[in-house]
Amino acid sequence: MTQNIKHIFFDLDHTLWDFETNSNKTFEQIFDLNKIILDFEEFKSNYQPINQKYWKLYRDEKVSKEDLRYGRLKDTFDRLNYPITDNQIYVLAKEYIDFLPHHNLLFEGALELLNYLKPKYQLHIITNGFEEVQNKKLSNSNLLPYFKHIITSERVGVKKPNPKIFEYSLNLTGANASESIMIGDNLEADILGAEEVGLDTILVDFDKTHRNNTIKTVSSLHQIRNFL
Repeated sequence: MTQNIKHIFFDLDHTLWDFETNSNKTFEQIFDLNKIILDFEEFKSNYQPINQKYWKLYRDEKVSKEDLRYGRLKDTFDRLNYPITDNQIYVLAKEYIDFLPHHNLLFEGALELLNYLKPKYQLHIITNGFEEVQNKKLSNSNLLPYFKHIITSERVGVKKPNPKIFEYSLNLTGANASESIMIGDNLEADILGAEEVGLDTILVDFDKTHRNNTIKTVSSLHQIRNFL
């Protein structure tokens, strides 16, 4: 058991909120609306690594939010040799952001875990996701009542793993690093970033891709109760 913890900071996407499933449903919806006809499995297999690349660039301050939204689609359609105009891409990029918060599948055990933790700890969110989208996701998925503070990178002006976002979060919540833990799926952004400022951490590794005996790791949300 992790001792002396009073504050728990959660990542949202890929940790509590099932981003890939909700994203795929959103693309299916907007492709249907815009008569985009392609092999959706092929689209997904190409889009996902491109999206991850752009989010890495975004975390590293190498592309803007607008570059990310446009570039990940442009690069995917180019790779698929799918004929599409820039205007169509901009329409799809906007509709994706508008429609995404209306698909709100959570990972198995998310609500049960939060119901278990809320009476014992102060719960907060630290996310690199876009502020207007994340707040809608939290509200529409009924997660909002569980969290006292929602900290977004857009509000702070820096992104995880920059230590400033964790320091900001500690100051905002009145938490001490020694009494706080960060739970997230991204080794670099969530775990190493939080550890740099002295937070304890739990890595959520649903796919069991990480092998590091020095980091507390779970492959399901249910297992977090073993530490808290």
